[in-house]
Amino acid sequence: MRQRANGKPNDDMYNNLETGRGGPRSGNRGMSSHEANANIMEQQNNDRISELSDQVARLKGLTIDIGNEVREQNSLLDNMGDGFTNVGDMLSGSLARMGIMLERGGAKHMCYLVCFVVFVMVFLYWLVK
Repeated sequence: MRQRANGKPNDDMYNNLETGRGGPRSGNRGMSSHEANANIMEQQNNDRISELSDQVARLKGLTIDIGNEVREQNSLLDNMGDGFTNVGDMLSGSLARMGIMLERGGAKHMCYLVCFVVFVMVFLYWLVK
């Protein structure tokens, strides 16, 4: 074992290493191993907190985007509902006028109506094919 100039072995240096105090070369001068561990744990906690805050910020942005999308979709659905209501009103008016026409016109108007329906069906079949 190496001895110091005063003749005492380097036991103090090894004791310092075991307790975390290191020695003159160590960056933890005067710190116990408990304090060094506490500092390491605190640094890790700070890193984890910053990661969590980044994730929370991303989630916040995502929820804001989802909220905006929901508002847009609700607006579109409301407009579609209004459009369907208008179409329903138009169809009921058309059916009422057709009923009046059939009551007045007789067979001639019924023949026109049947021809029109057949024409529409053939046209739709041609479009689909």
